[in-house]
Amino acid sequence: MPDKKNGPSTQNEKTPMPGKWIVAAIIGILVIIIVVLAASTLGSPAAKNTAVSPSVCSGKVISYINTNLVNEGETATLINITDNNEIYTIWSRYLGQELPIYASHDCALLFTSAFDMNAATPTPEPTLPPKKSERPVVDLYVMAFCPYGTQAEAVMSPVVDLLGAKADISVRYITTVGGQTVDSVGSLHGPAEAHEDIVQLCIMKSNPEKYWDYLKDFNSQCYPVWQNATRLDSCRNDVTAALGIDLPAIDTCANGAEGLALVELDAAESSAMGASASPTLIINGVAYSGARTPEAYKQAICNSFDIAPPECTTTLSSASDAAAGGCQ
Repeated sequence: MPDKKNGPSTQNEKTPMPGKWIVAAIIGILVIIIVVLAASTLGSPAAKNTAVSPSVCSGKVISYINTNLVNEGETATLINITDNNEIYTIWSRYLGQELPIYASHDCALLFTSAFDMNAATPTPEPTLPPKKSERPVVDLYVMAFCPYGTQAEAVMSPVVDLLGAKADISVRYITTVGGQTVDSVGSLHGPAEAHEDIVQLCIMKSNPEKYWDYLKDFNSQCYPVWQNATRLDSCRNDVTAALGIDLPAIDTCANGAEGLALVELDAAESSAMGASASPTLIINGVAYSGARTPEAYKQAICNSFDIAPPECTTTLSSASDAAAGGCQ
């Protein structure tokens, strides 16, 4: 839980905002520097006289975000607000993450990122060389309702089309299992996500040739309504019917011992590999930390072959809407 006086730990301060908040974050970096320098240099009494109270400003900021910045059906909530040298820091919770948002004291300027220039510069982690094999093992660890995870699946899809016959490319699910039933499975975004994680595992096992088509259709049609249980169930029914997937059989798997065994295996693997953030890409046991584009994913896998197959000469897209963040 966040400290009510000082705000949550700084670990989450570096988590990028999802979707269209990225642009606001870039603009915000410039705005915060201007505001802080102006306040410290000029010390304007007029500016202090127009200060808005913390409670009023936090309410205004959360309302503005939910009206203009978040995706449809999603909501940011207030945790607390702190006053830091002419700047309010409003701590919010969005998609299971604690995120700082900043506002000027008059609550007229909103920005979503800041640099602490007094903090020590972190030492970058060394990039590990690829581990080569005849047939690379590629595991993409995700959570079904993590926006970063669904984006990474979309990035990986054309790579699977190209290299799926030459490498073992799998999606794996980050969960915790606390008991002997599927009801004991936990996932970051709640029981609905845990259930969908297992559903996707059951489809992967019984309908592997339709699995990536299901992901594509489910993520585009059903993920946007995942917080509405009725609409989610209806959408899943429509997608599986269109693909010829036997949903009653999948439900039997997902609600029973078979589904539990599948998710237990992924939970153990994600724990063993240290894959706690969605998405995490691991190739031959080596964590990947490069760009999230089809071409970058393809090249990382191709670099892990003992002898790269001819398919590696095909150039995939280097464009992607995937944001460089994660759910954890």
